[in-house]
Amino acid sequence: MRSQKFSNSLDQAARLIYLNKTCFNGLYRENRQGQFNVPMGKYKNPKICPRELLITASKTLQSATLKVQSFEAIVNEANSAADFVYFDPPYHPLSPTSNFTSYSRHKFGVDKQEKLAEIFGILHKRGVKVMLSNSDTELIRDLYKDFNIHPIQAGRAINSNPQNRGKITELLITSY
Repeated sequence: MRSQKFSNSLDQAARLIYLNKTCFNGLYRENRQGQFNVPMGKYKNPKICPRELLITASKTLQSATLKVQSFEAIVNEANSAADFVYFDPPYHPLSPTSNFTSYSRHKFGVDKQEKLAEIFGILHKRGVKVMLSNSDTELIRDLYKDFNIHPIQAGRAINSNPQNRGKITELLITSY
C-alpha cells in the first residue's frame, strides 16, 4: 500500500489518511529516497476519519490553494493581504539531545530557520498574513521577536522517554 502509485488525487489522499492513522503514532517521515518509512502501529481497530469531518474539510478547502513546496518558493507567489501562508517547518531542537529534524531527506538546521524568518518578514512587509509554528526556544523567540508570539500547549505522543510524553509548550507566531 505505501509504495503503490495512484493515478488520481482522491486515491492518493485516502492512502495518506490511512497510513497516517495506522502507522506508529501518526508520524510522517521519509527516508533519503523520499519514501514514507514509518512502521505500522499496533492498533486493533484504528479510527481512520469520520465521514462528516472529511466532508467539512473538503467544503472548507474548496476556495483554498494548498501547496507543498520549499519555503523559499512561496516568496515569489504570496504578494498581498488576500494571501495567507502557514509554515510548519521541522521544529528547532529543544536541547542538544533532541536534535531530530529529519522528517524528510532535506536537512533543516539553524541556517534554514534563519532563512525562513527572513522570508516570514518579507511576506509580512507585503501585507501577507503569515503564521508559523515551532518549538519554544531562545533562537526561535529571537528570530521572530518583532512579531506576535503565542505560547500554546500541544500534546506529544512521541518521545524516547515515555515519562516525557504529554503537553509541551510550542510557539504559534503570527504577523497579524
